[in-house]
Amino acid sequence: MNPLRILISNDDGVFAEGIRSLAAEAAGRGHKVTVVCPDQERSATGHGLTLQAPIRAERADELFVPGVTAWGCSGTPADCIKLALFELLPEKPDLILSGINHGPNLGTDIFCSGTVAAALEGTLEGLPSLAVSIACFQWRNFKFAGELAMDIAEDSLLKKWPKNLLLNLNIPPCEKQNMAPLRWTRLSVRNYEEQFSRRLDPRGNTYFWLAGEAVKDLESSGDGPDSWPSDVAQIDSHGPSLTPIQPDLFWRGSISKLPEIKIANQTVR
Repeated sequence: MNPLRILISNDDGVFAEGIRSLAAEAAGRGHKVTVVCPDQERSATGHGLTLQAPIRAERADELFVPGVTAWGCSGTPADCIKLALFELLPEKPDLILSGINHGPNLGTDIFCSGTVAAALEGTLEGLPSLAVSIACFQWRNFKFAGELAMDIAEDSLLKKWPKNLLLNLNIPPCEKQNMAPLRWTRLSVRNYEEQFSRRLDPRGNTYFWLAGEAVKDLESSGDGPDSWPSDVAQIDSHGPSLTPIQPDLFWRGSISKLPEIKIANQTVR
């Protein structure tokens, strides 16, 4: 494959080991790599944009392998992609990668994910984009994840990446030799219990810490072929999960299930 122009971002920040491993893998394959990512951790920021403060960017090449151009940005992951595409890069990239995230991005958690938001920003700009996550916050062996992400991205580009397709890759926390095969998966619907922990500060004032535990739901959202497992079920079976996502969130259920809304002497049909 000819060298690609690759833009990489994340939500764990410029010092995260995951993004440095991914950039090293891409650069090691001869691609031209630019990193534009938050200057500190901005996990769970979703697709937030910075509108009420200036955005600053500083070079951070020294944190990455030789040949990688890097910027640490004061904004969100989505800010980083916008800034890269419209200000920092001389030309648009062939591919956008986001990650490798320290922790899973499964099911409906993607709505909160800064990692997925960075990739989605690329998809919205019409660029092939892949989000990559290790499904464990403690796992630190990112080499196989970088290899797998690049294999998927390069092969998908050779086979004409469909328009408006975002790929969300989650990799189980186990060694390569113990891993089940990669599979296409559906998004799970993830719910949480005991969402907040109520605590007291030293002065006796109440505060809340968002600390909910995910309910392990192996069922999918219902979209996609029946033979596909949910992304949570796939990770639970120690296999990498690859979920196709598109920006269109339009209702795909039966029209008959929509409520018949009656307001102001009219019926919404």
